[in-house]
Amino acid sequence: MPERVRPPEDISPIEFFTDWIPTSVAGDASRRRRLGETRAAIVFVLEGAGEFTVHIAAGVVRGEVGRPSAHDLEVRVDLETWRSLNRGELSAPEALIRRRVRISGNFVLALKLHLILGG
Repeated sequence: MPERVRPPEDISPIEFFTDWIPTSVAGDASRRRRLGETRAAIVFVLEGAGEFTVHIAAGVVRGEVGRPSAHDLEVRVDLETWRSLNRGELSAPEALIRRRVRISGNFVLALKLHLILGG
């Protein structure tokens, strides 16, 4: 399995959620296929950087700034942990175990996060 594509080191959270993630998923037929019929709104709260929502529907991912009135999953993480995850210095399971990432909502959806954010 090829190593996952990582975002640029200096990417801003806005660019990551509104452009990089949607573009990465759109360009990866395997990832779109694995997302299948998933329909969800995932809120990412980056402490110190804002709130971002990733919408998933039929293999298409769209990101926006802010939070919708209803969502399926919320992921809370501080900015440095988010950057460490993006660089591959910290794995998602390790971040959860160390309580550097907190999740609330649909835990089955949380298990699919690697399909959206990872490779």
